[in-house]
Amino acid sequence: MAELSIYWTNTALKQRNYTFEYWNYRNKSVTYSKKLNSSIKERINILKTNPELGKKTEFNDTRVISLAHYNIFYRKFNSKIIITGFWDNRQNPDKLLKFLGQE
Repeated sequence: MAELSIYWTNTALKQRNYTFEYWNYRNKSVTYSKKLNSSIKERINILKTNPELGKKTEFNDTRVISLAHYNIFYRKFNSKIIITGFWDNRQNPDKLLKFLGQE
C-alpha cells in the first residue's frame, strides 16, 4: 500500500494551535509544545501506512487515535488522511461541541 498524504482541516489546526498556545502561556516556554508537536507528527506518520489503526467512532467514516491525553480524529479519503480534530481529553466535552459548531 502506498503512503497516504496528510491534510489538516481548519478546525483541527485551530484546536492544535490553541493547545500549543495554552501550554506556551502556562509553562512560559515552548519546550512542551515542541515535544507535543513532534509526538503528533510521529503518530500521524504511522497513519500514513496504517490508516485503519484508529478506533472507529460514532461519526460516519471517522476514526480516532490516542496520544497521551489527546485524541486525533481523522478520515481516510482516497489517497488522503484528513485530520478533522485534535482534542485534549481533560477539557469539558461541551467545549468540544461548541468548538466544532464554529466551523
